[in-house]
Amino acid sequence: MDTLYSIQQITEITGLSAHTLRYYEKIGLVQDIYRDAKGYRQYTETDILWLDFLIRLKETGMPIREMKKFADLRSEGETTVSLRKELLEHHYQYVQSQIRQQQHHLAKIVDKVQYYATLEEQAKQS
Repeated sequence: MDTLYSIQQITEITGLSAHTLRYYEKIGLVQDIYRDAKGYRQYTETDILWLDFLIRLKETGMPIREMKKFADLRSEGETTVSLRKELLEHHYQYVQSQIRQQQHHLAKIVDKVQYYATLEEQAKQS
């Protein structure tokens, strides 16, 4: 049998709070979490991988409603592979545009740092 992890262990592994884990389960982002005889949640390695993927989607700006849509499609099985791929391709394009925008901002900041470095040098020579 797979190793099982308590909700406290999962919070340490993933960095998600227990509240967030319960919320994700409540809205259907995380499904079919095993419960022990006392009703405590028990997570598997597969659950950890899924949570890691959800974290990546969230940290790259995917809205919860889109994450939920992906989770719902995932739970429907193989017939939704094309739809899931399409959803991820759309998100990929979004992330790529965010990276380009951040690179542009970074270039402007570098320009400003160089400008102030030049001013510092000029002040030292005066």
